[in-house]
Amino acid sequence: MRGPRRRTSHSLESVLTEAVALLDEAGEPALTFRALAARLGGGVASIYWYVSSKDELLDRAADHVLADVLTALDGVGEVGGDPIDDARTIGVTLFDHIVDRPWLGAYFLRDTGVQPNSMRLYELIGQQVLRLHLTPQQSFHAVSAVVGFVVGTAADMGQVPPEEVSSGQMDREEYLAAAVEGWRSLDPAEYPFVHHVIDQFATHDDAEQFRAGLDLLLAGLRLQADGQ
Repeated sequence: MRGPRRRTSHSLESVLTEAVALLDEAGEPALTFRALAARLGGGVASIYWYVSSKDELLDRAADHVLADVLTALDGVGEVGGDPIDDARTIGVTLFDHIVDRPWLGAYFLRDTGVQPNSMRLYELIGQQVLRLHLTPQQSFHAVSAVVGFVVGTAADMGQVPPEEVSSGQMDREEYLAAAVEGWRSLDPAEYPFVHHVIDQFATHDDAEQFRAGLDLLLAGLRLQADGQ
């Protein structure tokens, strides 16, 4: 007769830590229960003590990373600070954590039932907007815009490099130079804006570009708040 089922010796913390490591190394396709169990030194069945599916594992792994974001933001939003400046700090910190993890953006706030840290981060942004005394509709739109811009831009900038770069055929600078030459070959009469900004495109910094966009968004939010 079989004895009672024994719980595995590892913890949810270790499961999520190793899941994040796999995701960081090779992205979502690399995260399988078999690969995760091998890293943990147990059987596949042991993972099911903690998560019921790969989808839940991905959601919890994303939330696990966001705990570090909240730690980095400890003290932000306290009474006395400027709410727009605090919202900017939150946005930049979240961006910095997602841009190095292109898989993370797809699982942010996807299932708040298993993502308490995601919800706390959303609430933290919302509390800065509350201090602007906007209407509920304006507040909801403001937070949605900030979250959408930060997460979307980070996920876009963190995409897997083109095959030519990832294979070593050319480095990032060579790939960008080829793209710039492609832009320069376009008819200036048909593409006047492209030719107006092409030198900026050729030398732009992704992080600087993100911060400039966030500042534009938050400047509009400040104008809306000042008009109340």
